[in-house]
Amino acid sequence: MPLLKCLSRSAIAALMVVSTPALVGCAASTQIGRGDAQRIAGRTYVVVGASSGFGRGAALALGRSHANVVLAARRADLLEEVAAEIRQAGGQALVVPTDVAAPDQVEALAVAAEQRFGHIDVWMNIAGVGAAGRFWDVPVADYSRIVDVNLKGVIYGSHVALRRFIAQGSGTLINMGSVESEVPLAYHTTYAATKAGVLSLGRSLNQEIRHAGLARTVKVATVMPWAVDTPFFQHTANYSGHADRMILLDGPDEVVAALVRVSLHPREELPVGWKARMGVMSHHLLPDLTERISANIHRAEIAKGTPTPPTSGSVHAPMPEGRGIEGGVRARMKAEDRARDAEPTEGAKAAPSRN
Repeated sequence: MPLLKCLSRSAIAALMVVSTPALVGCAASTQIGRGDAQRIAGRTYVVVGASSGFGRGAALALGRSHANVVLAARRADLLEEVAAEIRQAGGQALVVPTDVAAPDQVEALAVAAEQRFGHIDVWMNIAGVGAAGRFWDVPVADYSRIVDVNLKGVIYGSHVALRRFIAQGSGTLINMGSVESEVPLAYHTTYAATKAGVLSLGRSLNQEIRHAGLARTVKVATVMPWAVDTPFFQHTANYSGHADRMILLDGPDEVVAALVRVSLHPREELPVGWKARMGVMSHHLLPDLTERISANIHRAEIAKGTPTPPTSGSVHAPMPEGRGIEGGVRARMKAEDRARDAEPTEGAKAAPSRN
C-alpha cells in the first residue's frame, strides 16, 4: 500500500494501535433516509459557499428534497446555475451573492433569506480557502484573507444565525471544519489554524447555548472531513512549487450526505469517514507522532505534484475554474504517478549504451 511505504515501522505500529478504536466509531451513518428527505421539504437552508464543492453538493441534495435553499458565494453566475437545478428538482432557491469576509454582506444574506422565506431553519458555513507551502514562503496578505474567510467569515455567519435561532427558539448551525481542525498539518499551517478555530468556536457556542437553556432545540455542529477531491485544491493558493496533493483522497458524496444528515440529526462534532475518525483518534492518543507522520506524508506527496508557479488561487478573487462538486484531483494524481513511474531511474539514465 502507498501509505505503508511512507511510514516507519514505529509509525505503522502506532497506527495499528489506534485503528481499532477509531474504526469502531465509524458506525455513525451519514446516509439520508426516506423519512429524512420528507423532513427536509419546506425547510429553509442558507448554504454559504454554494457555488462548488461541498456547498454545491449539499444545496443540490437539499433541492431534490424540496427545501428552500438560499445560495451564497462570490460567483453569482454559478449560484444561478445551482438555483436553476434546484427549481427544476422541485425546490425553491434564492441567490444572494456574498463575500463572507464582509459582515454587512453576511447580515444582508440573513435578511434576504427571512424576507423571502419567513425564517431560517439551518445555516451552513461551508465557504473556505487555503494556501499550500512553507509558512515563510506564503505572502502574509494571503494568510490575512484566509483568516478573514475561514474563521472570521464563520464567526460572522454563526453570529447572524444564532441571533435568529435564539430569538425563535430553534435552529441548526453547521460549520465546516476539517480533520485539520484536530490534526495540524505542515504546509497548510494557517488553513489548519483557522479550522482549529472553527472547532473551538463550535465547542464554546454549545456551552453558551446550554447555559441559555436551549440545548435541545438550538444546535451547533462541526463537520470534519478527511481530504476530499473537490475544487478546493484548484482554488488553493500555492507556493510549494508543486501541485498540492493529499494521500488517500475521499470523494465528496459522503461529506455532502453528512452535511444534509447532520442538519436533521445534529452532532457537536462529526469526523466523516474512517480516515478522519482514525486521524482524530490517533491525535488524541499520540499527538506528536501523529503530527510527525502527517507532516512527513504531506511533504512527500507535494513533491510528487506537477511543478507549478506560485499562485494566490481564488484567495483574493474568485476564479472561473473549479465549478463542480468534484475537483478531478484524484485523476490528476494518477496521471502524475503514471508519468513519474514511466521516467527512467537515475541508474538507467547513467547506464552506458551497449551498441
